[in-house]
Amino acid sequence: MGWLSFTACGLIWVSSTSAQEHPTGYTDTPTLPGSRWKVHDDERPRPSVVQSGIDGSAPSDALVLFDGKNLNEWQSGDGKDAKWRLVNGAMEVNGTGSIRTRREFGDVQLHLEWASPKNVESNSQGRGNSGVFFLGRYEVQILDSYDNVSYADGQAAAMYGQHPPAVNVCRKPGEWQTFDILFEAPRFEGDSLQRPARATVIHNGVIVHHAREFLGLTTHRAIAQYQPHPVRGPLQLQDHGNPVRFRNVWIRELGSDR
Repeated sequence: MGWLSFTACGLIWVSSTSAQEHPTGYTDTPTLPGSRWKVHDDERPRPSVVQSGIDGSAPSDALVLFDGKNLNEWQSGDGKDAKWRLVNGAMEVNGTGSIRTRREFGDVQLHLEWASPKNVESNSQGRGNSGVFFLGRYEVQILDSYDNVSYADGQAAAMYGQHPPAVNVCRKPGEWQTFDILFEAPRFEGDSLQRPARATVIHNGVIVHHAREFLGLTTHRAIAQYQPHPVRGPLQLQDHGNPVRFRNVWIRELGSDR
């Protein structure tokens, strides 16, 4: 936008942006429904600046749970130090049991990379089986589902025992794969479920669940049901007897809207 101005030398074009500054916000606009903030509110806190990661690396505000160097953020089920094997910048399941984070989380964004064994020695659920459990209770399945027939709700990226992934994008055995997961913990009021847990799962860059609700706590050969529990809990990686490897694991806690 702009306007024409007459001078002794003739017509010139005057830019409105050079004549006035853009406002940083407003104080005379209506209040947003369900919010204490107005539309374009000048007093509303601006988003903090975060440096994004490159090629799956952690953004600047993430907590790095595993960078290939140590297992300091992890412990075994009995609370002792995790004993998984460290090899070539990855941690590998070695039969010492599942591990869980020392810290607890609620609603999160999780990134992790995993690889099933290159040498295929079994089939169905015996092939590259592991899993990631949110709050230690809600599992997104890890499995070598490349050219491997197994039940649908047990495939790689399934919400185990509940929802199969929309598509199978599993890579070949031994190749690195990515999970990017947004998890929202359930909410309870006393013994009453107010909001189910839900997850958006991106496997190797492809959305396979979008804001899909868990039917309840992960179980095996049974109908999942909810039981009241705290809104926060550890992240757990499963030892299912297969030497699955993990690397580049980071997490971001999701705050409420401001």
